[in-house]
Amino acid sequence: MNLYFRDIGSSGIRGSAARHALGVTGAVARALRGTGKSVAATTVFACIGAGASFAVYAAPVSDTTRPASSADASNFAYAFPLTSTSSLGKVSVTVSPKNPSLPANGRQKFFADVVGGATREVTWMVNGVPGGAPSIGTIDEAGNYQAPAGEPGSVKASIVAVSKEDPLSSGTTLASVAAPAESGNVYYVAPNGDDNSTGRAEAPWRTIQHAVDTVPAGATIQLAGGTYNELVTVTRSGSASAGFITVTSIAGQKATLDGTGLTGSSGNQGLITLRDVSYVRIKGLELKEFESDSADRVPAGIYVEGSGNHIEIRDNEIHGIRTTLDTSAGNAFGLAVYGTGRTPISDLIIDGNKLHDLILGYSESLSVNGNVTSWQVTRNTIHDNNNIGIDAIGLEKTAPVNDQARNGWIAENDIYNITSVQNPAYDNTPAAGGIYVDGGTHITIDRNSIRAADLGIELASEHGNKLSSYIAVRNNIIQDSVVTGLSIGGYKAAAGGTEYCSVINNTFVNNDTSTSGSGEFQIQYNSSDNWVANNIFYANDQGLFLSSYAANAWIPAMFENNIYFTTGGDSAATWVWKGTTYLTLDSFQQGSKAAVRGLMADPLFVNAAPYPFRISPNSQAVAYGVNKGVAAQGLLDYAGSPRTSADGAIDVGALQH
Repeated sequence: MNLYFRDIGSSGIRGSAARHALGVTGAVARALRGTGKSVAATTVFACIGAGASFAVYAAPVSDTTRPASSADASNFAYAFPLTSTSSLGKVSVTVSPKNPSLPANGRQKFFADVVGGATREVTWMVNGVPGGAPSIGTIDEAGNYQAPAGEPGSVKASIVAVSKEDPLSSGTTLASVAAPAESGNVYYVAPNGDDNSTGRAEAPWRTIQHAVDTVPAGATIQLAGGTYNELVTVTRSGSASAGFITVTSIAGQKATLDGTGLTGSSGNQGLITLRDVSYVRIKGLELKEFESDSADRVPAGIYVEGSGNHIEIRDNEIHGIRTTLDTSAGNAFGLAVYGTGRTPISDLIIDGNKLHDLILGYSESLSVNGNVTSWQVTRNTIHDNNNIGIDAIGLEKTAPVNDQARNGWIAENDIYNITSVQNPAYDNTPAAGGIYVDGGTHITIDRNSIRAADLGIELASEHGNKLSSYIAVRNNIIQDSVVTGLSIGGYKAAAGGTEYCSVINNTFVNNDTSTSGSGEFQIQYNSSDNWVANNIFYANDQGLFLSSYAANAWIPAMFENNIYFTTGGDSAATWVWKGTTYLTLDSFQQGSKAAVRGLMADPLFVNAAPYPFRISPNSQAVAYGVNKGVAAQGLLDYAGSPRTSADGAIDVGALQH
């Protein structure tokens, strides 16, 4: 018996609701495991290539219709390489020009000379990130590099071209990007200032709103420490030539926007709202205590909407944002970006922020929704909130065109205590993901720590015939999730699904603490062409590594070179595949036809700070991974060390030994 959350749907003022199938209850799971029954399959499989590739043929059955995909399978190398092993080692790649120097926001065309093999196609990366990211520079499929515009210092960018035919072959060059020139005027605001004064240090303005309505492009607005009880809407932009408009606290002081007693207008409104702006930076502020008791007014700490480019939200603390409604109509955001225009929001940086103690209803701590491209959510700390930590959303009719958060990088975030068990919008049941991709595409989720969320990571779409696609989940540590460590697929057959996603070199520890029957890894409906490799699955006494109950005709995911261990002993080990329970790794591999290689072995964690889940040198996880190339697994492990050893060997799990 599966338990489902109701499908509420969404509106223009609503965040995406995480509605998940919890899977069978612990009692039913144990009953299934006790039967040991095997169900005859009507599917024919052919696995090709023991190393870098596989192919699957699935004979059709009548139970389900595979969702149509709008994704371009030619870009599948973003998730994992569909290549022939005959090409490996026969391709060489050279990148030019060598070691160029660029100004901030400069542009450079790079070329990849590919020798050998049958195709010249490459995947371009910057510092190990496919397509790059705003803080390190972005690069398109043609090799056009755009340097970062607003980093505080110089940037070294490793430009890598990876052969799509041979993912172990790549070429590299290093671009040096100069720090931007800061030449704009500085203006000042203080709680005891006067908007009729000059805005200089000796005569500061009183309100932030007056400042953002007045200053020119390139200006910095310094806020004196203290409390500002106002709602601020920014509609003026900086420019590429003049620079950012920056709103920040004076060094060594903390400016606080306090929403106590303030009532926003209908719709979504932040303590700070950015509307159709470019080259704007919000940095180093505290935003707190903004609430709503109305379904028509949705509060946020920071809300970005419309179109624009080069927007930076850095080093802010957001807390005490809440809906006080105790029904499903309540919504609030910590930080939300809604690309609602025909032109995208792009070159978006959300970095180093703290978001905590948020009461969110059906909305999220941090969300990127709609027509948003070339963005990053990095190094944020998100904790003790009653709904989703980070959400990348698409296909909700937020934008008239290109309605998907895409080309994103979610990295080095610390996410913990994310649960809806005290959220009346979810009937106080566990449904909140640490990181959730709901209809997004081409996103890298890398080197995050997720602890004690209801679901660690979820890749899905809540809307029928819509898909999350080309998501790379790599080098993350996911532990102590209430329901499951990672879930793919729609929450019901009529919902959307997940395709062309990779889950590689992650460490899963003690997930499904509620013994819901979802286990370390859950596969729901409408999943296809996904790949799960080089992971450590360290299960609790329940021993449930995989729960997959949807009887799809096709293979939803392939499993390769994973290591499994349960504190319940080998006799507790369980894999549920399309409703059939397997009690040994060998029987799972033979019965599913979806798993090649794998070990039941204690990974031998060192259990010592700062990285207790690093494996010991004598662990069987050492060098057991399959090297799929830098485009799939990245340059660095969770700790920031090289992802492979000098000889190309790769360990299983998020950390090299």
